Amino acid sequence: MKLLIIQTAFIGDVILATSLVEKLHTFYPDAQIDFLLRKGNEALLEGHPYIRETIIWDKKNDKLKNLFSLQKKIKQEKYDVVINLQRFASSGFLTAFSGAKQKIGFEKNPFSFLFTSKIKHEIGGKLHEIDRNQQLIKALTDGVSAKPKLYPSDKNFETVKKYKTQKYICIAPASVWFTKQFPKEKWIELIKNYLLEYKVYLLGADADKEVCEFIKTKSEHKNIENLAGKISFLESAALMKEATMNYVNDSAPLHIASAMNAPVTAVFCSTVPAFGFGPLSDNSRIIETEKLLDCRPCGLHGYKACPKKHFKCATEIEVKRLTENLSQ
Repeated sequence: MKLLIIQTAFIGDVILATSLVEKLHTFYPDAQIDFLLRKGNEALLEGHPYIRETIIWDKKNDKLKNLFSLQKKIKQEKYDVVINLQRFASSGFLTAFSGAKQKIGFEKNPFSFLFTSKIKHEIGGKLHEIDRNQQLIKALTDGVSAKPKLYPSDKNFETVKKYKTQKYICIAPASVWFTKQFPKEKWIELIKNYLLEYKVYLLGADADKEVCEFIKTKSEHKNIENLAGKISFLESAALMKEATMNYVNDSAPLHIASAMNAPVTAVFCSTVPAFGFGPLSDNSRIIETEKLLDCRPCGLHGYKACPKKHFKCATEIEVKRLTENLSQ
């Protein structure tokens, strides 16, 4: 059997989509599983033992030309099943004209009328994103979701071994969206008042270097290091795996922690866990405001600024609460 999973959204979405890879491999251990994602995210699946080929879509350069090239390649592969996790026209086009025997996706996709199977997609309730995705392959497997999983290599673990000589904490303080980001002043307070006995590593992408450096400087912690932009996705995953605690926002590092079953404390500001993107680790905790705010949640993805201009969903969270499961 030849299967293709399509998820060309962002880092966290790709990580959560690996739960389908795990599930399909369990039911079809001899199946060929390919994965289509956007350029820039392919390093997440490097060396994945259950994925034969990672297919890359460059969305930034000649987007449409690359889309039609992908459609041609997919059709030539003669997949038995194409599973589309997205609800946008581009991925729907690839699915609808894939030539696959089974074309599965969500009914909100504009091309779903050409799918052989379309599933209802709902945000909210009790369903986690991995459960929503699992509904797509329920007929092929069963209704029980698998956990997402990443596979850092031995080399990845060896690279970060030098950072593991003492008890350490990882903090990923940044987010693309301002309203999903716990304020940097709050991270500084956490480090200065509660993490002095730990080595602290600040994690993030190149774009997060500046905010991490600000936090490092202002925290005045003698044992803190800014690793933003210095280690890869899978090296970060390997480091987070053995941390005493990983502190994250509602963003990609949260899902990296889930995929490594690493201890995690996730701070939700403008968004809410009910959207279905909470942590999945055995040792996990969600921190959110205890006050009822009629403006929260203000959106599914977050904003560049607080629409109400007060950002109470973040500023009124007591930092001490983040340390409550630190000893576990």
